[in-house]
Amino acid sequence: MIIKIGLTLLLISLCFGMPFLAPGFFPQADTTERLDEKVKNFLENHRYRWRNMNVSEEDGKVLYDLVIKNNYTKALEIGTSTGHSAIWIAWALSKTGGKLITIEINEWRYRQALENFEAAGLSDYIDARLADAHELVPKLEGPFDFVFCDADKNWYKNYLIAVYPKLEVGGCYTAHNVRGGRRWGIGEFLDYLDSLPDMETTIAESSWSGISISYKKAEK
Repeated sequence: MIIKIGLTLLLISLCFGMPFLAPGFFPQADTTERLDEKVKNFLENHRYRWRNMNVSEEDGKVLYDLVIKNNYTKALEIGTSTGHSAIWIAWALSKTGGKLITIEINEWRYRQALENFEAAGLSDYIDARLADAHELVPKLEGPFDFVFCDADKNWYKNYLIAVYPKLEVGGCYTAHNVRGGRRWGIGEFLDYLDSLPDMETTIAESSWSGISISYKKAEK
């Protein structure tokens, strides 16, 4: 009887061009599901604990969706804080096969971020650097297809100038806190964005604080 069942399963698998597999046969699928569960649990447990200039959950979802939608793999974050936005970006990159470089100047926030990345299970997808972004960003080789800027606002334009040549066509440059005024260099940054003919910019409607989303188009 057992032999007959085994032969039947074998014939079915051959007919449909796929083996009859036991649960867990696809290790990558299992790994992805376990990581998803770990990240979800971490975010749920820390939902009301984010301080120190971290993004909101809604803004984190905007970043996650952008990476997934466009299958980005080479990401840069300017301004880590304690890691909330980086976790959303890296979670998306875990599905696209990418990696995130994130930069933080404050050592205490940097150490907290490292602990959070480890607890969320995303350390393998994040290259966290303790550095002054004013100095490091211009030195980064790139290329990048996704950038999130959430650092000192009066330097936003300078960050864009440094990264823009390294942003791939089809890539996306995003910046935080651009809604509700033109103070602290935000206006200068937005004006410079508008002056770039191959950058198409919108503001995320779901973001209360405002995330600018700029896609680099091919030159005509």
